[in-house]
Amino acid sequence: MNLSETEASRDNDIISFADEVSDRRKSYDGRYVWKVLIVDDEEAVHQVTELALDGFEFEGHPLLFYHAYTGDEALECLQRHDDIAVVLLDVVMESDHAGLEAVKYIREVLKNQQTRIILRTGQPGQAPEQDVIQQYDINDYKEKTELTAQKFTTLMYASLRSYRDIMALEKNKLGLEHIIDSTADIFALQNIDGFTEGVLQQLTSLMRLGSSAIYMQLNGVAVHASGDALPIVVGTGDFKELEGKDAREGLSEQALQDINLAIKTKNNHYIEDRFAGFFSTTFGFDSVLYITGVRPLNEIDRNLIEVFLRNIGIAYENVDLHKEIEETQREIVYLLGEAVETRSKETGNHVKRVAEISKLLALELGLSDEEAEILRLASPLHDVGKIGIPDAILNKEGPLEGQEWEVMKTHASLGRDMLKNSRKRILQAGAIIAGEHHEKWDGSGYPIGKQGKEIHIYGRITAIADVFDALGNDRCYKAAWPLEEIMSYIQDQSGKQFDPEIVRVFTENLETIQKICNAYYDK
Repeated sequence: MNLSETEASRDNDIISFADEVSDRRKSYDGRYVWKVLIVDDEEAVHQVTELALDGFEFEGHPLLFYHAYTGDEALECLQRHDDIAVVLLDVVMESDHAGLEAVKYIREVLKNQQTRIILRTGQPGQAPEQDVIQQYDINDYKEKTELTAQKFTTLMYASLRSYRDIMALEKNKLGLEHIIDSTADIFALQNIDGFTEGVLQQLTSLMRLGSSAIYMQLNGVAVHASGDALPIVVGTGDFKELEGKDAREGLSEQALQDINLAIKTKNNHYIEDRFAGFFSTTFGFDSVLYITGVRPLNEIDRNLIEVFLRNIGIAYENVDLHKEIEETQREIVYLLGEAVETRSKETGNHVKRVAEISKLLALELGLSDEEAEILRLASPLHDVGKIGIPDAILNKEGPLEGQEWEVMKTHASLGRDMLKNSRKRILQAGAIIAGEHHEKWDGSGYPIGKQGKEIHIYGRITAIADVFDALGNDRCYKAAWPLEEIMSYIQDQSGKQFDPEIVRVFTENLETIQKICNAYYDK
């Protein structure tokens, strides 16, 4: 039998609707359904309609009926449920043209072009078919007396096929938009996941699914070694909560067998109502796309999907290549920063601590995730200018004197000049940090004597992170300070050497900062 989720209360012309269902096209008992709204002021019409469509299913899913008795009640229902497939709409209800007014509202105000609207009238003279078809965006026009059970069934098949195809096109469009948005800027690592999620949307739309899908990326070694991790990178539908987990923890034995088959054969497989697609990149990663709830596919469907997957494989290769280039650039920056610290007989972990502390402060100060990541990647270059400082000065034990100190101070401008002509965002940020992390809030710093917010936020943040870590660790010219003395110094320099707002944020996050230092301690 079909389902009737909403029963109307005629008292005071108020209709009572069921609570919104969070999962689209899913009824309370967990079955996927096609939602149909019956709008008519005669109770008998509702009953006859349900009786005529009793037992009706389309693509294995039953109908779920909603009921409204006026045009206003119909619009309220459609506002609450934007996934109603078919509206069986009476013309004459609370007014002679209530149904026609509802059609205009649905199409023009709600901007709902997907729902199929079937006008039914017992008074064709009130709304002649030719005039209505020309003036209103409806999908069919029927007189109530002509709708036998057989014609009702035919009408419903045609309407639901149309709705299904329109929704597939809409999902296809959304998936394509998602891919375009995700590939517009591949700076952040999460864009790889966004690209993959878009691929899932696009593929499921090709299969006309409203189902669940996951995408797993496997280490090249793990492909052939049992027991190694199979992390789930992206999940949709029922698999959404499995993101970040190992496939062996959350997937069924059947799903794992399907995935292992794709890995072993390095090919795509259609298994009953399941699909396992295999991708391989030149950077040592094999990936599996796994989808459940696949409808029966004909040869044309499969050929279309295979073409799509080949193109996606090329696109993903390009995304992966871009990611590899970004990671290589980041690694070179770290190595360069560590090389400078090694030459000055200091641990490379200093640049890692400064980088992580700087990113933390940036996020707490309200910088975007992207800006904070840029700062984290560029801050290891803060002392790159020390490459040009003689060893006798750079590694002198004890304080520098007179001309020695003047030579040491040139490392700020040297570092800035080394990097400033680069067009890479990380190196541009590195030039700013190298040149300004020794400027002071009160204008007494070097090399230029900038003050206040004339100093770039990158320089102001890196300055306090650098000083905190330098004071807390042994150097050739001093022993490490106790934490209490360091914080006393930082508080004293608020408004002098350091931006007061950054000092406040630093103090509030001291516990987290100490955890960062412990994670990258000097061995």
